[in-house]
Amino acid sequence: MGPTDSPYTDLEAIAGLTLEEKASLGSGQSFWRTKAVGEIPGVLVTDGPHGLRKQEEKGDHLGMGGSVPATCFPPAAGLGQTWDLDLVHRVGEALGTECQAEGVAVLLGPGVNIKRSPLGGRNFEYYSEDPLVAGAMGAAWINGVQSQGVGTSLKHYALNNQEDDRMRSSSDVDARPLREVYLRAFERAVRDSRPWTVMCSYNRVNGVLVSQNAFLLAEVLVGEWDYEGLVVSDWGAVADRVEAVRAGLDLQMPADGGLSDAEVVDAVKNGVLDEASVDRAAARVAGLAARATAAARPGTTFDADAHHALAREAAARSIVLLRNEPVGDAPLLPLTGTGSVAVIGEQARTPRYQGGGSSHVNPTRLDVPLEELTGALDGQGVGSVTFAPGYTASMVPDQALVDEAVAAAAAAQTCVLFIGLTDGIESEGYDRTDLQLPADQLALLEAVAAAQPRTVVVLTHGSVVDVAPLFAAVPAVVDGALLGQGGGKAVADVLTGVLNPSGRLTETVPLRLADTPAFLNFPGEHSHVRYGEGLFVGYKWYDARDMEVALPFGFGLSYTTFAHSGLALAAGEGGVTATVTVTNTGQRAGREVVQAYVGLPGSAYQRAVRVLGGFASVDLEPGESREVTVSIEHRDLEVWDERVSRFVLEPGTYAVWTGSSSRDLHTFAEVEVAGETVRLPLDLESTLKEVLADPYAGPRVADALPFARSMEESGNDDDSLGGDMAEMMGAIPVGRLLGFQPSDDPAATKAALVDLLEAANAQH
Repeated sequence: MGPTDSPYTDLEAIAGLTLEEKASLGSGQSFWRTKAVGEIPGVLVTDGPHGLRKQEEKGDHLGMGGSVPATCFPPAAGLGQTWDLDLVHRVGEALGTECQAEGVAVLLGPGVNIKRSPLGGRNFEYYSEDPLVAGAMGAAWINGVQSQGVGTSLKHYALNNQEDDRMRSSSDVDARPLREVYLRAFERAVRDSRPWTVMCSYNRVNGVLVSQNAFLLAEVLVGEWDYEGLVVSDWGAVADRVEAVRAGLDLQMPADGGLSDAEVVDAVKNGVLDEASVDRAAARVAGLAARATAAARPGTTFDADAHHALAREAAARSIVLLRNEPVGDAPLLPLTGTGSVAVIGEQARTPRYQGGGSSHVNPTRLDVPLEELTGALDGQGVGSVTFAPGYTASMVPDQALVDEAVAAAAAAQTCVLFIGLTDGIESEGYDRTDLQLPADQLALLEAVAAAQPRTVVVLTHGSVVDVAPLFAAVPAVVDGALLGQGGGKAVADVLTGVLNPSGRLTETVPLRLADTPAFLNFPGEHSHVRYGEGLFVGYKWYDARDMEVALPFGFGLSYTTFAHSGLALAAGEGGVTATVTVTNTGQRAGREVVQAYVGLPGSAYQRAVRVLGGFASVDLEPGESREVTVSIEHRDLEVWDERVSRFVLEPGTYAVWTGSSSRDLHTFAEVEVAGETVRLPLDLESTLKEVLADPYAGPRVADALPFARSMEESGNDDDSLGGDMAEMMGAIPVGRLLGFQPSDDPAATKAALVDLLEAANAQH
């Protein structure tokens, strides 16, 4: 597999290099820098994806050392909840500008892995349980960053859906879920944004390390998706660089002191590795260096204030209102004219705004929820704002803190309680074991809610938590996810009604852990995890089983209300266009996220009841109506047909719904979609039913197989066996039916049948 001429390779730069020099290009110079060889410069890469984490050259991957100040935007768990591709693109642009200011050539992100289980320790770095949302968000982010002349690294390719045993565990998956669920977001991002690099994951897929997986790296990524960029390893993901280079890996990171360089050289000299594979890798590294050098803008600066304002905007759009029940005559939120307020919870004073591990950012500044909310409430003329921590960051129960918090809540007219997960519960490197909030916080919640019925919970977390205790205790719950450095101001603005919440969940919240799709197959055993739920990940699982959930995929409340009407569908060459009228039927301006779901009743393939086909959003004043158009692309309707090993668009009458969540559907219509009916060649193992259905073979099969005529003529009249004879016989391969009838010349009968089947195949 030699190099090809493309904008991503630099054949001229490696033409005069020795084998040793070419091999050396394929491993790092240091933890964060590639090697400079000859005229080829090294480039600096660094972690993201929700902010620049530039460390010193001796810095470590897990964030133990410090990094330069950078804007900390909401991690993907929050940013995904915006359902706002333009906003994600603008965040990417800001990140690219900051990379230019720090001389960073490649920002390592985004992560588009599917949230297979809510227990995944790194879920805060990923967008969704749905591949369309994950892929679209990832592509928007990449396009934003790369518009500034900075490369990205789409990760973690592929099926890296847990942290348990992540460097050895094999994700064992069938072809359809592999293609339709776990690779789909990567394919969309590759095709729509052409990332400069793709990062291979630590794990194995179906027994083969991804760093050595020629099927994933060469056949799918390069061969099928026409990817021309560089494939880099996750840090420490390579066990055998010779095999990795052969499979399609270009750059091993971090530095290993030249050990693997020598192994590659020896392998070529011993005839074990084709030098063309080394050339391919070297040319791609050289191409990355040339592209980065040409795009570099020394002297770039960025406006920290403007980027902080963007971080606040992104945080505000990430917030999801989960519950807002009336207390007296009106919903508890927004807090306007509420009188004295008690702010409870250490996370109000010491906010958790990002995840732990390699993506940990040193923010340029930080909005503290307690300070921002106090300022906002003071601006409303509230009589007093008091604070009590209620619990410690160490999660050690402290009854004195609980008593203080209860007293403060009881003395105020309204309470705002900040609770949530900690870095010790969810982080890179390990998975969670349950969906519960910390026990000391739940005890505080119960005590505070009993003392103050007018209590709002602000929830901080990077992955799904059990919301039942919250819903049972308080009338209002605000999902703060992880909001980055601008989250404090965003929360204050939403609580006080300055902003109308418009975020929507990108994963389902189950009633209990045992209901989740991967419950019996997570995290696996003996370094294998079986993806036994198949296609039915997230909301598709719950819908297929008609199961109740705590909160559905796409859910989010507002301070206003919306109505959908007049859904019109039009089938075109590339997909279906859905147009629906959305009306703001409430008293406040707000944004509605229109979600279009698609199903195909009676499909010849196993399918989910409905899947997300597209989404769009609209901002509306009270009483205002607008038409919203959602594009549903054919690629999101296709299924992977294992019989022919490719995607197929099945023809038929597709059902389309629009709504505000996967279970809050407002409009419905149907549309005819032209597609392809896969026809497999007929042979002796084809069933009689399949042969009879063929327009050529069906009318002629009785001449070659007289037994078929008698079966057709008898139909279901013969009940001597107590069943449906036609159905039973129709399921038998025609070659085996030869033994069911007498023949003077069995060989001639078989030959006539074979001739018929071949003639039928020739007609197609």
